[in-house]
Amino acid sequence: MKTIHVQAPGLLTTVQDLGRPGFGPIGVSPSGAADPISLRLGNRLVGNEESAAALEMTLLGGTFVFPQGAILALTGSDFDAALNDVRVNLGASLYVRPGQTLRLGSTSSGARCYVCVQGGIALKPFLGSASTHILSGLGGFDGRPLRKDDVLHIGRASKRFRKRTIAQQALENFSRRKVLRVTPGPQADWFSESSLGAFYAGTHRVAEQSNRMGVRLEGPAISRRGASDMITEGVSLGAIQVPAGGSPIILFVEQQTTGGYPKIANVISADLHRVGQLRPRDELRFEQVTFDQARALLVEQEKLLASRGLILE
Repeated sequence: MKTIHVQAPGLLTTVQDLGRPGFGPIGVSPSGAADPISLRLGNRLVGNEESAAALEMTLLGGTFVFPQGAILALTGSDFDAALNDVRVNLGASLYVRPGQTLRLGSTSSGARCYVCVQGGIALKPFLGSASTHILSGLGGFDGRPLRKDDVLHIGRASKRFRKRTIAQQALENFSRRKVLRVTPGPQADWFSESSLGAFYAGTHRVAEQSNRMGVRLEGPAISRRGASDMITEGVSLGAIQVPAGGSPIILFVEQQTTGGYPKIANVISADLHRVGQLRPRDELRFEQVTFDQARALLVEQEKLLASRGLILE
């Protein structure tokens, strides 16, 4: 079985797939890739199922040796990758000869880069997924980020190398946005018109304390009407809750499954992958859309992902 040797893990590198949805009632959030679109595209490039496990790096990449070689693709943000000191492009399949070394630096665009290898990362699944849930220490590689000298196994694959690239039009459609589209949250009417106006018209800045559990925002304080308490209830991926201090938090892939703060809005499914590319100090705004518009945008996105012209050979 082919392996990947970790020479340097980077800032935060974990094994992720498309997560384990459906276990919220028992307190387990889905985890999975913070930018699932990039993971799906990378797996398509190397001939895997879209859900195959890959490496997710955050802000600063690692150094990896492939003793038996591999077929891989890099997607997501540009981490200035090089294979034996030769520049590697994003969004294209690549043949790695035995013994070659892949080095990734710091990001020059978004927050996360994915290394997808043909055959996927071979790990024993937890609740049907190989994704690492960092806060609980479950799944992935011993439930933790990678460390120096870790050895990962690559799943078996019999397909020959084929040069594949992502169509430029698709890359433009999936590129980062400074405006995230949202639908009204279940407690939107708890907020005054002035607070809602500040939320939608104001510019929010991603705080340093953000992580895979939640993206904390700095900017105009959002206050709610009165001081009534709410009963803790289930929360969804992408919900934007507003604690007492008035600074919104976008609940993300390792979110708590219940919460007692009012939710002013919810990031639409078609934009969740863009949340995964937000870096500390990035600035963003919110745009309200209807539920019908949100559904139509997701359908349009999935049609593009399924189109024959998405991957060029």
